[in-house]
Amino acid sequence: MNFNRRRGAIALFITLGVILSGVAITLSIGWILLNTRRLAIDILGIILFAALVAGVVLYTVFLVREVRRNERQDSFLNAVTHELKTPIASIRLYLETLQRHPVDEAQRQRFYSIMRSDTDRLIATVETVLKAGELGQRERVQQRTRIELYPLVAECIQTVLHRHHLLPETITLAEVAGQVRLYVLGNAEDLRTAVMNLLDNAVKYSPDGVHIVCQLRIEDYTWVVLSIVDTGLGIPPDQLKRIFKRFYRAPTNDLVKIKGTGLGLFLVRAIARQHGGEVRATSEGPGKGSTMLLKLPLSVDKTTTDS
Repeated sequence: MNFNRRRGAIALFITLGVILSGVAITLSIGWILLNTRRLAIDILGIILFAALVAGVVLYTVFLVREVRRNERQDSFLNAVTHELKTPIASIRLYLETLQRHPVDEAQRQRFYSIMRSDTDRLIATVETVLKAGELGQRERVQQRTRIELYPLVAECIQTVLHRHHLLPETITLAEVAGQVRLYVLGNAEDLRTAVMNLLDNAVKYSPDGVHIVCQLRIEDYTWVVLSIVDTGLGIPPDQLKRIFKRFYRAPTNDLVKIKGTGLGLFLVRAIARQHGGEVRATSEGPGKGSTMLLKLPLSVDKTTTDS
């Protein structure tokens, strides 16, 4: 009977041990599963929170950019309005003067000259705006021809001298070293627009006197570089890259008001990139002038290249 009791006690303890072991195992597995789920929920929560924070940051950045872009667009619209309204008002004033009052021939010719300059200013503004829209929609594949740069730059210089009523010595073009004829493959009208904008910009930012030196040279045997050096207001270091953005205009002091639409240098950069080149600006700082460098791929043709 004692034996039977012992066997019963052993069976009881064995059963109790099995039950306790099962409970321990169940609790352990349940604890692990429970913590795993909570960890997964925590991780998912962290990911969602990080995504929410990232969304807020991106939205804020986007909002700030849109605000700045709208400010630049408003500034652009004001500048374009001024660039259009001022010469129109001037032309109308001179026309009314010619219509209502008798003037001698010399004064009449002076009025005609002023009105023609105002007309050129209007045309330049309209062409700049139209060109900006055209470059934004134009396909990259274009019909291009070989263009000699030196005559093109010389022609642009003469146009700028006439437009701004400058003496010939204010803008000079150095001879190419070795009298090499430098060609590029591109669109003549676009390249003329780029060079004209660089020259106009150099003139506008030289309020105390225009002195501009232009030079063409070969770089690394594969590039043509046009450098336009002025002695004007200069560019702060933090503005050297920003000035090529659409609608952006470098800040000036209160004593100097520079007219413009904020599209000129943007057009230059767009044209340079479409031709496989680049444009960049260098300056030692405000009041120390600036240098614009237009870099384009050199086009070589053994049958037409002169040395």
